[in-house]
Amino acid sequence: MSDLSYLYQEILLEHNSKPRNYRILNDATVSIEGHNPLCGDKYTLQIKLEKDTIVDIGFQGSGCAISKASTSMLTERVKGKTTSEAFSVFDAFHMMVTEPDKDIDHDLLEDLELLSGVSGYPARIKCAILSWHALREAIEGESGSVSTE
Repeated sequence: MSDLSYLYQEILLEHNSKPRNYRILNDATVSIEGHNPLCGDKYTLQIKLEKDTIVDIGFQGSGCAISKASTSMLTERVKGKTTSEAFSVFDAFHMMVTEPDKDIDHDLLEDLELLSGVSGYPARIKCAILSWHALREAIEGESGSVSTE
């Protein structure tokens, strides 16, 4: 394994074992559940929106290492961003994992590029993208739940 691959693996394992923003957000303005029946991933994403800014975000639940790491990284990447910026990150992330041959915006994705390898495993894409779809639905004003099926 190359040093770079090892570093990527270590960062993903760190996000899985010590997820960022893994907490109940008592003052959330929107909450949505995401479920991946194929893998069993199930998370509740809670967001505090003020005007068009994600001022805080938290999540609770359980799932595989990829889904938990992706959700942890999502919360870090969109906290403090406008909803428009969050949609841009969503679009870039979605394209990275579903259309790996397309050019991606490295500056926009930052550490999220560590998850680019899931594009080679179709069943794992749903794990990586679950919370991203929940985020999109939540900031579009939806509530309730999102499923990958």
